[in-house]
Formats: sequence, structure tokens, C-alpha cells
Amino acid sequence: MFNWIKWLVLSVIALVVIALLGVYFSVRLSLPRLEGNDASAHVVAPVSLARDSLGHAIINAESRADAAYALGFAHGQDRLFQMDLQRKAAAGELSSLVGRIALSVDKQARFHQFRARAKRVFEYLPQWQKDLLITYTQGVNEAINEYSVKPFEYLALGGDIEKWTPEDSILVAFSMYLDLQGGQINHDLARTVLKDRFGEHIYQFMTQPSNFQAALDGSVLAPYTMGVPEFPEELRISSNEDEQARYTGTEPPDIGSNNWAVTGALTDTGSAMLANDMHLGLRVPIIWYRAQLNYEINQSSVSVTGVSLPGLPGIIVGTNDNVAWGFTNANLDNVDWVLLSSEATTQTVTEDIMLPNGKESMELELSEFGPVKEANGQKYALRWVAHQPFAVNLTVNNMDQALTVDDAIAVGRSISIPTQNLVMVDAEGNAAWTPGGAVLERDKASFTAITQSEASSTTLQRTTDLPVYQNPENGRIWTANARVISANDYDRLGDGGYALGARGLQIRDRLFEKSTFNENDFYAIQLDNHAAFLSTWHRLLINTVQDGGSDFSRDRALLTQWGACACADSVGYTLVKHFRRSVIQALFGPILTQVDDAGARSRSLLRGIEPAAWQILATQPESWLPDGFATYNEFLIATYEHSRTELFKKYGESEDFSTLRWGNVNKLTVVHPFAAQIPIVGDKLNMRQVEGFGDTYMPSVQGRSFGASQRLFVSPGHLEDAILTLPGGQSGHPLSPYYTTGFDDYVTQAATPLLPGAIEAVRHWYPKTE
Repeated sequence: MFNWIKWLVLSVIALVVIALLGVYFSVRLSLPRLEGNDASAHVVAPVSLARDSLGHAIINAESRADAAYALGFAHGQDRLFQMDLQRKAAAGELSSLVGRIALSVDKQARFHQFRARAKRVFEYLPQWQKDLLITYTQGVNEAINEYSVKPFEYLALGGDIEKWTPEDSILVAFSMYLDLQGGQINHDLARTVLKDRFGEHIYQFMTQPSNFQAALDGSVLAPYTMGVPEFPEELRISSNEDEQARYTGTEPPDIGSNNWAVTGALTDTGSAMLANDMHLGLRVPIIWYRAQLNYEINQSSVSVTGVSLPGLPGIIVGTNDNVAWGFTNANLDNVDWVLLSSEATTQTVTEDIMLPNGKESMELELSEFGPVKEANGQKYALRWVAHQPFAVNLTVNNMDQALTVDDAIAVGRSISIPTQNLVMVDAEGNAAWTPGGAVLERDKASFTAITQSEASSTTLQRTTDLPVYQNPENGRIWTANARVISANDYDRLGDGGYALGARGLQIRDRLFEKSTFNENDFYAIQLDNHAAFLSTWHRLLINTVQDGGSDFSRDRALLTQWGACACADSVGYTLVKHFRRSVIQALFGPILTQVDDAGARSRSLLRGIEPAAWQILATQPESWLPDGFATYNEFLIATYEHSRTELFKKYGESEDFSTLRWGNVNKLTVVHPFAAQIPIVGDKLNMRQVEGFGDTYMPSVQGRSFGASQRLFVSPGHLEDAILTLPGGQSGHPLSPYYTTGFDDYVTQAATPLLPGAIEAVRHWYPKTE
């Protein structure tokens, strides 16, 4: 009997091993071929695609078009599934691949009808850009044709690979609009509902200008002077009510990034210098793809090095050794919600969302101004720059020929992408900033919904009247998603959801601490996790627990030792950050809950709530004191206790509070979207977890799955010293040698060279002859 059971167990184990080996070898068969010689009907001259030890794609061609073909092929080899997800996410077609779990996401995307808009955008492009997309697409599809076994994600889902189209590349650009400007849509509607429900006084109070202003010209917005309004009596929530009544919203992450520059007067070489780190969600594989493109254009040799976006041809951020450029989200206003009258004419269309087995239909209401959404009992139509045929183009590719900052500015004026702070430097020592991207031409930006008559009186077109800030006397330029435009341009260019400004202010101040910079100096600023913003909240919490008696002796010790930084060992930082969050949620939660209940999303309003919170805490008006408390001190003590209790619930009780170390609470966790669905080996798809370093409201931005998606430090003419670190590898294939390469440098804050290293593999193409 025993032997029978033993052999049964061994047989089961053997079958499992055989099955795992079968999976392994099937997955291995989908590894791309990196070497060899091939003929192609889609190139007009010899082309090569090489890789170094990082998997950095080095392309040599005789034309930009042939280089685009090879880049499309490289993207198709290393990032096909990522590209597929991005086109489907923008089009609202994820459910066709992953099933009903994506239905709500697809419905949100279908609101914008981007699949149809992509066709119109493609037709609107100049012919050279159409041709470039077609050639790039041919490269992607050549890579698809080579798969003898589908990438493992398709095997796991049972899905098929669909051929790439030029319109799919436009959809990838639209996916970036959703990432970078989707918050503007929510922000304008939330401001509208806030104003309509609670009146002008509360609206102005909760959306007043930040006290952390660092515009490039030093201008400041007029301060709020209306005082603290009365709290709406009907919204008072008893502190004894069920915990479900508590508002738990948190401010959204600052999608967009840091970039800054100094002129040649502040470097030893005389060349200007640029830093750029774009803050986005972190996942496996990473969003960006290292590439160097070498080719001839107008009888001149071009070499462009930086990061590309799989799904699109060209280098998005990088350098041609004459100039370098980088982006951060500009947050200029490019959204109008149009209040529809009861007589407004609309039509309803049906959108079919395909599923692996069947489909689900949704109805979408449309008006002459755009798709319609209901909020607070009213109908609003969305008019957004992303819905216009001029929303996307490939003009950023023309950075390859820029010789000076002036050339780069000219290119920037024609770029059509989600509007960015475009910072440029050149080898001659010049530096400049300008908004780069599609910006709506308007005499006055909208902060809340506009009327139909206001909408009808404007013609939608992109503006070319954009400010330029070049070679300032102090030699320094900085952006960090907050307002950097002059106060004089504020009414025209608006506020699409600026960051509070504390991060930008800290970067500006760091730049004025030195008179000469090199790449490592810039790296140190990017890694600055000093908690300047939270220092006032730290003082408030110290005073609060001091009034709380002996029960808080351990808390006081930890707060005293907090280190004033988002450091891995700091428990005090965790306590202060979550205390601030709980206080703001308690003070403003009843109002923000009403905004949510009315059909808007309140989270974006938290981004600028700081001055209003401190005015309440400074003046302590009775109407804003939550029910159940006799004094604000009682309220603050109870709020801190609640915050601490919630932290222990989430991260575990510990007498010494060690579970609340910031490195544990904010642990960097970069995962593959399929890891949790694959038993036994799924976690092998993820990057290793790393203790947190950094947070919001400081240059070193990092959340558990959010942060710097790249770190670039470059001075044109001196690329041998340039640095580019990425939070993951080049390839999305888990058996590729390039799956994790680069991640260790990122988390150890090492200086990965921008330029490629020694070549490990080369693939050649030659024109196919008849």
C-alpha cells in the first residue's frame, strides 16, 4: 500500500515537472532571433539592429525611414504585448483579450471613441509622417511574422496576435493622453460640481492659489483674501458614525515629472546641461525603450540616443549631441466641459465591446461639442484637445536635425502630443523652456463648465502663441508639473490641475545652492528626499502628541528622530504623512463625498487643498470643527490615533513601530500584470521588491508602483558622461537576458551610461531583389 502511494505521488510530481518543462520550452520558443542576415522588401538600403549587454537597440541605416523599420522590428520583438495593451486600452478593446474584468476600463475609454479618431488623425498627418508610420508598421509586422510560438501572455490568455496598423500607433499616443491629461477631465468637472453645489465662497477657498509658487519669471498669482467660509451645516457628520462614513480619498500622483537645466555659464565645459525624470506608473515591462538611431538626413549624419515609446517611431526624450530635450507634464488647460441646455440636441450611438466569447453593448450620448456625461443632475459635453485631428503628430522626430536651442524651439512649436514643459539645451551653452504639444487657442481658459453660447463662439484650433523662457540671467530653468508660466499668461493658458508646487520649489532652491554643476550634481538633486513640505505638519504633530500625555511617549521619540526625509528607516515620516492625510480627509471629506456622489471625481481637488487646510487650522473656526470634539486639539489627537490605528491594521502591529518604517510602507513593487494569475512561478515575472526611497512633494518621487520612469542627465557634446537609468529591462520576455537588466542600477542609484556599450548581437537586413 505504501509503495503504491509513493509511486502515485512520484508520478504526479513527474507529470507536474513534465508540464512545467513543456511550458518552459514553449515559452523559450517565442524568444526573438537577435542575429542573422535577412532580405526585406520594406528597406531601401542595408540596415542593422544591434544590442549591447543591456539590450540597448542600436540601429544603423541610411535613412530615417529605414531606421523606423528597424525600430518597429525591435519593438515588435521585445514589447509586442505591451504595445497591444496600449492600443487596446486607448480604443476600449481590452475586454476582447482579457475578458469582463476590463469592461469598466473599456467603457471609460469608449467615451472618447479613439479608434475612429485615430483614423482621422492619420489622414490629417503630413505625407512624410504617414510614410514613416507605414514603414514603422511594416517593421512591427515583420517581427510578428517571425513568431513560431506566440509570446507567453497570449498563450496564457488564449488570444491571438493582431497585425499592427498605422492607426494603432496613433492609439498609443492617445493612451498617453489618457495617462497625462485624463486627470484634467476629472479636475474641471470636479471644480464645476464643487462650485454649483456649495457656491462661490467655498469654491474659491478650496481652489485658491498655492503658497508654493516657483514660476520661471518669479511671478505670483493674486492671493486668496475672502477668508474661511462657513462650513455647510447640512453636511456635518458625527464622529460616532460608522467608519464607512469616513472619506478615504487621496490626492492622485503627480503624473508628469521633473526636468531642469542650466546654461553653459554654470558648467565646467561651457555646454548647457539637462536633467529629466518622467513620473509614471512602474510596471513590467517598463514603458520606455532604450534606442540609438543612426542614419543620414539631408546629406548629414544623425545619431539620436534616448528613450523611445514602443508603438511609435523615433526618440521621445534624448539627444543628438548638439541639443538635448526632455518633457514634464505642463498641465495647461486643454479641456472644456460644456453645460448643455434642456433643448440641446443629442444623439445616442451604440458601442459594441467585444469579449472572448460574445460582446457587451453600451450606449454613448453625443452632442455637437463632444461626448456627454451627466453630473449633479446636469448634462455636460466634453471638448478636449485630444478629440481634435491635430492632437497627434510625429514632429518630435525632427529634433534629430536640431543644431541649437533655437532649432529645437521651432520644432517644439509644431509638436502634437499631450502638452509638455519642453526643456532644451545645446552644446553652445543655451537653455530654454516652452510648452511643447497641442494647446487649444483661446482668449480665456475655462476653470469650470462653460455655456453652449460660449462654446459656439470659439473655433477649435491649436495656438502658436506660446511663451518661451530662454537663457535667463540666473542660468537656471526648472519645471515639476506646477505652474511655471507667468501670472500674466494664467488667464489664457489656465490650470489643468497643476501640482501644488512644493516639489518645483525644492528643485529651484537646490539649483541655487551651487554655482557649477556636473551630471552627478544633477543626479543628487533628483534623489533629494528631504521632507521640506511636511516640516510644518511635523511641528503640528509634535505639538499634538505633546499635549496627549504619556500615552504618546514612543510617538514623540520617533517623531523627534524622523530625519526630515522620506528615508527607509524613518517611522516618523510615515506618521507625519498619514496624519496630514487623515486631517485633510476629516476636514474636507463631507464636501468631497458630495462631489463624488454627484458624479464627479473629487481626488484632484486634494492636490491644491493645502492652503485651505492651514487657514482652518490657524483660525480654528467652530463651524469646521467636526462633531464630537470640543476643541481642535481634541480633534487632532483623535485623528492622529485613528491614523496610527489604520497604519497598524494595514502593515501590522509592532511595539517598536518597526512595521511602519517608510521603507516598508512605501516599498517599491514593480510587477508584471499577469504575475498574480500565474501559480507557482508568477512572482518570477516581477522585479525584486526594494525598500522605499522618496515620496510625493519632493524631487525624489516614488510610490509603491509609481515614480521616475527614467533618469536622464546629459550635456550635449559630452555624451561620454551622460547618464540614463531605467527601472527595468528592455525585453518583455521573461527568458530574455534583457528582462531585468538596468533595474539594479536604478534601485542602487548607479550611473548607467546613456551611450550603448559593446555589441553582443547584430541583425542585418538588405533590400530584397526581384
